[in-house]
Amino acid sequence: MQAWRVHTTGEPREAMRLEEVPEPVPGEGEVRLRVLAANVNFPDALLARGQYQIRPPLPFTPGVEVCGETEDGRRVLANPSLPHGGFAEYVTAPARALLPAPGSLDDAEAAALHIGYQTGWFGLHRRARLQRGETLLVHAAAGGVGSAAVQLGKAAGATVIGVVGGKAKARTAEELGCDLVLDRTDEDPAGIAARVKEFTGGRGADVVYDPVGGDAYAASAKCVAFEGRIVVVGFAGGTVPAPALNHALVKNYAVLGLHWGLYAAKDPAAVLACHAELTRLADQGAITPLVSERIPLAGAADAVQRVADGTTTGRLVVVPSLPDGGGR
Repeated sequence: MQAWRVHTTGEPREAMRLEEVPEPVPGEGEVRLRVLAANVNFPDALLARGQYQIRPPLPFTPGVEVCGETEDGRRVLANPSLPHGGFAEYVTAPARALLPAPGSLDDAEAAALHIGYQTGWFGLHRRARLQRGETLLVHAAAGGVGSAAVQLGKAAGATVIGVVGGKAKARTAEELGCDLVLDRTDEDPAGIAARVKEFTGGRGADVVYDPVGGDAYAASAKCVAFEGRIVVVGFAGGTVPAPALNHALVKNYAVLGLHWGLYAAKDPAAVLACHAELTRLADQGAITPLVSERIPLAGAADAVQRVADGTTTGRLVVVPSLPDGGGR
């Protein structure tokens, strides 16, 4: 079969090589899946760079979530068992963690429903306890993680403010349903905070969803409401902020961490319940993963690099059955 492999860590476009390799053999408790679609995530870039918290032995195949087909024909969502990641024609995955793919979504959409939407649901509902009528501020609102949070916030009845980087991403955030879109290329962090306060009548954002860190977090702390909640999801901006806890004390807000993988490890029943709720919302049309491009397997390394560089909107999804040159 064909698979992308990393022999030496580095930037994805240089580190990933498309090779002919044997099909992976399932270990105890695993199944083999034919990959129908593999969603591209920022952690795939971190894996290629050797910067992710999990460091599989070299050589390995990136790709942390797929929609796949079991040998008995079931369509499922899975997190592949590294080092046999999703940018390949076949993967192995733990049998106990398979989730049924929603019938209302195609393969690419289903692949993109998993980690990003689970992270959004746990962050907004389990950690921040978002309530109908509250104001939600989402950073990187046009990206894969941010777009999921925007849709989940709207489905929960929140007013959603989206922060993006650039005019094209602003249009995407508007199409997703953001009630206010702020372009950080036009505003400094203080300007973003002032616009949020103006829009909310001085109150600020009740919940902030931050997958960026750095200046985005600084803006969040300036405009979070009394008893607001800042959900820290990641640091795609490259800078891990060092929050001033005295500021949280004075303003009465909470800083909440969210690592979805811990729920998968420590509370798998909660993951199943979340997937049932996400499937219900998808079936109702309340959420639909924003798949901006469907890419053939030959384009996977370039897709991972583009996600790493922050130049994409929505989700890029690798579809192995697409011919080279197939696309959007």
